[in-house]
Amino acid sequence: MRIGVVLMPTETWPDTMAEAQRLDRLGYDHLWVYDHLSWRHYRNGPWHATYPWLAAVAATTERIRLGTMVSNLNVRHPLTLAKDAMTIDQISGGRLILGLGAGGLGYDAEALGQDPLTPGQRVDRLAEATDLLDGLLRLETEDHDGDWYTVKGARLLPGCAQQPRVPFAVAAGGPKALAVAARHGEAWVTFGDTSGAETSAAGAEAVVARQSAQLDDALDAVGRSRDSIDRILLMGHSEARPLASLETFRDFAGRHAELGFTDLVFHLPSDDPAWNDPPEIVDEIAEAFLTP
Repeated sequence: MRIGVVLMPTETWPDTMAEAQRLDRLGYDHLWVYDHLSWRHYRNGPWHATYPWLAAVAATTERIRLGTMVSNLNVRHPLTLAKDAMTIDQISGGRLILGLGAGGLGYDAEALGQDPLTPGQRVDRLAEATDLLDGLLRLETEDHDGDWYTVKGARLLPGCAQQPRVPFAVAAGGPKALAVAARHGEAWVTFGDTSGAETSAAGAEAVVARQSAQLDDALDAVGRSRDSIDRILLMGHSEARPLASLETFRDFAGRHAELGFTDLVFHLPSDDPAWNDPPEIVDEIAEAFLTP
């Protein structure tokens, strides 16, 4: 089981650098950042730009993989997103994971003056964006004229450090988005019930088990083996508190490994009531599960 951490882009650069380097030294497998212009109750506080933040973290860490949880298509065009991803992959020496999602509602959905999209429209946009990003990052696409995006004469030289392109981690909860993950994803990301209706610990576990089974069906449909894709669970979106102690984390990790999950990601403990787990759990998990 690989383990990663979400580090919010809210702190000063010296504090951020120190924390990223500590997670790198402790042996965590990946470090993630949300991609928003601002987000929820952080709306009126510090919130740094995602890709400059990731580029700086890439330049000051050595081995930990870095990713977006997830790139926000409400505010990202695939061409400029591909250029940013290519550049950070080069800076990091091939450590970027490009998280991709359909985008949600809230401030980002209207920040550029656009009307919010329906869930179906957002998934259709995700499908086209993922297809387009795949071609751009493989240096196979220069022009594109689709329902959502137009590209003319794209150049993404020198290309990604990772070949044929950076790996995609596609966030998906429903069948249409899971089909996108099955077609293009090196990894699949879920946090549970995308409607937010099921928040109990047992209910959330049942939801991700059902989603994983649907992903199996989607992989079968495109001729991919079921073990050809990593399965990443973003923790912290249910009433379960797996970071309360090392034993609760061990139990949580074991149950989800049995469901086929290969990776767990938790939010760095902080003063935020949503993530106010004991801070010492970060070191305890590293000592018990990770090899620096």
